[in-house]
Amino acid sequence: MAILYTRCNFMKLKSIFVDQRNILRSGWRFVVFLTTFIFLAITLNEVLYGALTALGIPLKQGSITAFVVVGFIWLIPALLVGWLCGKFLEGLPFRALGAWFTSNWLSHLLLGLVIGALSVGFAVMIAMAFGGLSFEFNTSYDEAAIFRTMLFSFLVFAVRAALEEAIFRGYVFQTFSRAGLSWLAIILTSVPFSLVHLDNPSATTAAALNTVLAGIWFGVAYLKTRDLWFVWGIHLTWNWVQGAVFGIEVSGLTDITAAPLLKEIDKGPTWLTGETYGIEGGIACTIAIVVSTVAIHFLPILRPSEEMARLTSPGNRIESN
Repeated sequence: MAILYTRCNFMKLKSIFVDQRNILRSGWRFVVFLTTFIFLAITLNEVLYGALTALGIPLKQGSITAFVVVGFIWLIPALLVGWLCGKFLEGLPFRALGAWFTSNWLSHLLLGLVIGALSVGFAVMIAMAFGGLSFEFNTSYDEAAIFRTMLFSFLVFAVRAALEEAIFRGYVFQTFSRAGLSWLAIILTSVPFSLVHLDNPSATTAAALNTVLAGIWFGVAYLKTRDLWFVWGIHLTWNWVQGAVFGIEVSGLTDITAAPLLKEIDKGPTWLTGETYGIEGGIACTIAIVVSTVAIHFLPILRPSEEMARLTSPGNRIESN
């Protein structure tokens, strides 16, 4: 009797950590990923900065070069740890992470680039319709400066969007989704996604709420395609068109797009245009994100490939190869 009681207690204790398939539960998988990722990213960051300083080429904090380099430093462990957690905790191959060249990757990327550009364009049109924004060609800089800004800012925004999507819509989001907890995945990624932008210049409560909405938008985009290409494309062109084309502050930042194609004339009010934070701080952005999210949800041409649907379906365990 005592042996049976002890065994029952052991099984109850074990069920806290593993499910009926003997797989570590999603909450613990999240903890393993997060602690390993943070440790590895900080270590790589310190090692690289130390090496560059020793070589006499220190990175200037806040510079575009530092922005790109740090983005890569954090992107690599986000993908590496995501792959290792998928492999050893869930028996999944690297391509399950959604960052590999699966069958629909190019079409999803191109659709994402188009939808991101259209979405920010729609937000701008709303602000213009209510008299908050107008634009003129930027004559303060020559064509070469504008071209350099558009080219280098595209690179910076590409790296930054890839980093944020690998962290927030990568393994953390996906492991909860595979546990049938997509709603929890959206909450647990959208709120922190907003919090990391609070230190940006001129951040407001409205901007924070819009960034939470953007996290939901990106979460829905991932769930429609089950890869990171589509959501990366949306994220990239939303930022790039906003900053390099329209000359609007991108989450309060202007240094990345010093010589944009157009010059923004912002008449306000803040609740409409976001003013010094950029359009992401106003209701024009809110409306555009909500409309884009609904459109993505119902767009029939957006669907995962058979392979990605199989690799990311709730409750599935696929032995890696």
